[in-house]
Amino acid sequence: MAAAKIKKGDSVVVLSGKDKGKTGTVAKVMPKDGKVVVEGVNVAARHRKPTQQNPQGGIDRFEAPMALSKVALADPKDGKPTRVRFEEKDGKKVRVAVKSGETIDG
Repeated sequence: MAAAKIKKGDSVVVLSGKDKGKTGTVAKVMPKDGKVVVEGVNVAARHRKPTQQNPQGGIDRFEAPMALSKVALADPKDGKPTRVRFEEKDGKKVRVAVKSGETIDG
């Protein structure tokens, strides 16, 4: 199994789609589906009929999952999108931003 390049809590930049250029924090990663949920990005709305649990009904807004390929990790230095590579530091495998060479975790 390959190591995850994007993890929960990472700051990411949206590369394409209606929210192109927006940044947000990863709320959930779904590696099997190749999808990611980013806070405040790709917000979808569902119109709900009144039910016994929700007598008011109304519009539910929620962050929909989006393809992993549509997001890139934000560089810790300047916040621009960057690719990720793995290096070994002190016997530990760490993620490194390709653009600036900054370590992403620890």
